[in-house]
Amino acid sequence: MISQKPPTIISSDRTTLGQTNSPGVEYFSYDNRIVRNFAIATIVWGIVGMLVGVIIASQLFAPAANLGTQYTTFGRIRPLHTNAVIFAFVGNAIFMGAYYSLQRLCKARMFSDLLSKIHFWGWQAIIVAAAITLPLGLTTSHEYAELEWPIDIAITLIWVVFGINMFGTIINRRERHLYVAIWFYIATFVTVAVLHIVNSFEMPVSLFKSYYMYAGVQDALVQWWYGHNAVAFFLTTPFLGLMYYYLPKMANRPIYSYKLSILHFWALIFIYIWAGPHHLLYSSLPDWAQSLGTVFSIMLIAPSWGGMINGLLTLRGAWDKVREDTLLKFMVVAITAYGMATFEGPMLSLKNVNAIAHFTDWVVAHVHVGALGWNGFMAFAILYWLIPRLYRTPLYSQKLLNIHFWIGTLGILLYAIPMYISGFTQGMMWKEFTPEGVLKYPNFLETTLQLLPMHQMRALGGAFYLAGAILMAYNLFKTMAAGSLLANESAEAPALTKAYTPTGSDTYWHRWFERKPIPLLIGSLVVILIGSLVELIPTFMVRSNVPTIAVVQPYTALEVQGRDLYIREGCVNCHSQMVRPFRSETERYGEYSKAGEFVYDHPFLWGSKRTGPDLHREGGKYPDSWHYHHMRDPTSMSPGSIMPSYPWLLTQQLDISTTSDKLRALQKVGVPYDEQTISYANADLQKQAQDVSARLAKDGISVKPDREIVALIAYLQRLGTDIKKMETASK
Repeated sequence: MISQKPPTIISSDRTTLGQTNSPGVEYFSYDNRIVRNFAIATIVWGIVGMLVGVIIASQLFAPAANLGTQYTTFGRIRPLHTNAVIFAFVGNAIFMGAYYSLQRLCKARMFSDLLSKIHFWGWQAIIVAAAITLPLGLTTSHEYAELEWPIDIAITLIWVVFGINMFGTIINRRERHLYVAIWFYIATFVTVAVLHIVNSFEMPVSLFKSYYMYAGVQDALVQWWYGHNAVAFFLTTPFLGLMYYYLPKMANRPIYSYKLSILHFWALIFIYIWAGPHHLLYSSLPDWAQSLGTVFSIMLIAPSWGGMINGLLTLRGAWDKVREDTLLKFMVVAITAYGMATFEGPMLSLKNVNAIAHFTDWVVAHVHVGALGWNGFMAFAILYWLIPRLYRTPLYSQKLLNIHFWIGTLGILLYAIPMYISGFTQGMMWKEFTPEGVLKYPNFLETTLQLLPMHQMRALGGAFYLAGAILMAYNLFKTMAAGSLLANESAEAPALTKAYTPTGSDTYWHRWFERKPIPLLIGSLVVILIGSLVELIPTFMVRSNVPTIAVVQPYTALEVQGRDLYIREGCVNCHSQMVRPFRSETERYGEYSKAGEFVYDHPFLWGSKRTGPDLHREGGKYPDSWHYHHMRDPTSMSPGSIMPSYPWLLTQQLDISTTSDKLRALQKVGVPYDEQTISYANADLQKQAQDVSARLAKDGISVKPDREIVALIAYLQRLGTDIKKMETASK
């Protein structure tokens, strides 16, 4: 709508200021309803995700908290916790903050109300689908990307909807300059799209079963290229964008340095994408890729701290406000936690530090400093800032706000400190030898039991943090009840003139980029693709990076079924399958793992945390009966074990209706099954199952060969045994 009234320029090009023929003012409205919807989703899913987090933290010292059902065991609901926190809580917080700030920064309503609604409801439907399928054991096992292929496709479609809505808004903007927050939103959009698509190449077997296209080492590199950069471009860059908008608003101060924001933006998105391999140090990943990941991880400190410094120095001259304004306290803790986590990450990528920290609670502490401090506290601050404005009423209770801040801070400390102690204790105990040269703690369970008090404190810290979030929900919902939603907020701004000639400092190269969203999108894409392609292509194309071992053969049909049960139960959440080349590990487990041993592993199952021992050399270590009793009642084989029991495996019948389809799918992704093996898959499976059942019968255990436990035992007994055939042959 074009007004004939004299223009009131509230923000425009500097070139138009003072001109007599300035464009007419346009009147429009901001869509606050979509912001409110994402805000409520953030609150609700945040509490759900944190509650599940407290439950799984309790399961690590009280096995009874697994509740005795297959749908609530640690292995199945740990991915539910991570997905709920990352994609439901943080994801909705990103959309809440971006939808509010994008409209104001562009001086335009969102491009399409319909697309906004499709985005909101589609995202919530995906979260519900995840909440149903993960406890059912429908998982691909890739960390932070466990959802099966139909949900992956839905994520892609909804992400595209978000992108169209965002770019449509940017193109319709009335502000020529794209503020730094929008650069981060654009980089987030394009990089998450690339990460999700490349990481989700799967071969479907059925509606809810698929195998990754990649195998072993290649699958590991893709997974951690994705996993590391999901942290970078879902938990970091969008929150930096939110920081650049909301911190100056809250502090009523301009951002400290525009030039610093330019430098750290381009450096951050270029360097971050290279650092994924630092999750695979001392693994079977080629050494050149590990070194590359380490070098770029160290370099990453500079741009990461550029963002932190820019945020903290924005408060220069306003620290007196921090003493009185609890929202600024939340922001300061959030930015400080970001600085701590982004300093610690590069330190953990140093090989000597990683040798102690990897597979331990140290990494758990590291990621939770970022999640609880950086993401959680900034999301809380934005919620507290937004809701009173959307509902045109003061916050219901400042006292509850203050309590939330202190109880949340205490929760972070109670969580992180015990986990650092636990991680260091774990790493050192695994490596300790006696003066006689033997392992001081040969039984893995000894180290696990030492950590129980720290795990109890961690659960207490999580409960504090959850209590704070519940207080916030009460405070904000009471605020909403006291006010009324300003669903369509009136605004006005001059139209953006098409003719524009940059002059003077406006000709600076970044000025050109920041006024053109599509070149900025393409520029960001090129920058993140450089590191990705340099790491991924050689690992896939150069055969010497993954040397094959002739004696390593594909899994049998029964072992494939057993492996799928291992994946279904989420065993990878507690057990690794990667013996690192350390004396302490080869003494404990046996020969270190070789890249060629995983060429038929779709997906790889190296794990990221050892709550229990490594299983890569498990095959033949114990009789079948040991595994049977261990799954029935872990304490019968390992007194004091905190592993839950799996009685349903002993009684549930193995579903063999898709055995041939599974082998066919694996054949398509490169596993050399011949047609005869696929045709007679179930016949071979039943023959091997009868052999396992017969061996169990010799030990006095009566179990039918068609039970799930038989398949799982077959898989566990196969683990890491192929290479032993080579040793036998050489003798």
